Amino acid sequence: MATSAIALQYSSGPASYSSLQFSRKRTEDGEESERKSRNADGIHFALPPVADPARFLGKITGENSNVKIQFLHGTTTLGFKFQHGVVIAVDSRATAGSWIASQTVKKVIEINPYLLGTMAGGAADCSFWERNLAFQCRMYELRNKERISVAAASKKLANTMNHYKGYGLSMGTMICGWDKKGPGLYYVDSDGNRLTNHIFSVGSGSPYAYGVLDAGYKYDLSVEDALELGQKAIYHATHRDAYSGGVVNLYLMKETGWEKISTTDTQIIHDKVMALK
Repeated sequence: MATSAIALQYSSGPASYSSLQFSRKRTEDGEESERKSRNADGIHFALPPVADPARFLGKITGENSNVKIQFLHGTTTLGFKFQHGVVIAVDSRATAGSWIASQTVKKVIEINPYLLGTMAGGAADCSFWERNLAFQCRMYELRNKERISVAAASKKLANTMNHYKGYGLSMGTMICGWDKKGPGLYYVDSDGNRLTNHIFSVGSGSPYAYGVLDAGYKYDLSVEDALELGQKAIYHATHRDAYSGGVVNLYLMKETGWEKISTTDTQIIHDKVMALK
């Protein structure tokens, strides 16, 4: 996971999520540019004072850009459905290039008692927008007098990402939960893609995690075996991927809501694995 900073300015009153504020200014060469600041429920974002912020950001963050502000991603998160619910397992390392910025990042966002989101990509982007999703889900609940479905929650996040597509966000998240239809698991990213499946892994360590999951996954796993598989997959990913590490946080989504199962240092798991060889 890449670390970054985001500056937010909060206004005193609520505002429409879809409203835009435009301000005109003259540039030094006499051309008129347009500065946009989005007023999202009282949250204002400072954007470049250019006519097309998305195109401008694309030029300086693209692969051929000489400006070195590209995200260097690194993380391992996974989720899979089985007969008793959904297992979510994540590592806790945050990196800024080759520098390990933190070993204790909480990469599972507890949206509400029946919804969880994972973080992969930019730490600030994932953390902010999933907390914004928690706000949207709560507003839905208050307006409709019922809990939001997993599909609807993931769709809200995908709609938000589509709205800001091209603005330099970096985000790959899983939304999992339990609703009237049972367990749900969705993948949503900063390009607005939204997919559903029985198994996902996101991040630089995901190829290693998929290898373990493909070898051990069955839908009829017991709770104990499913939790062990999730932890094992994250451990092996952290062992092979330098950008993943720290601890393994393990969650179980059940009909009664999510439950945090354990937080285990990867070194402890490694010592146990080595002792068995």
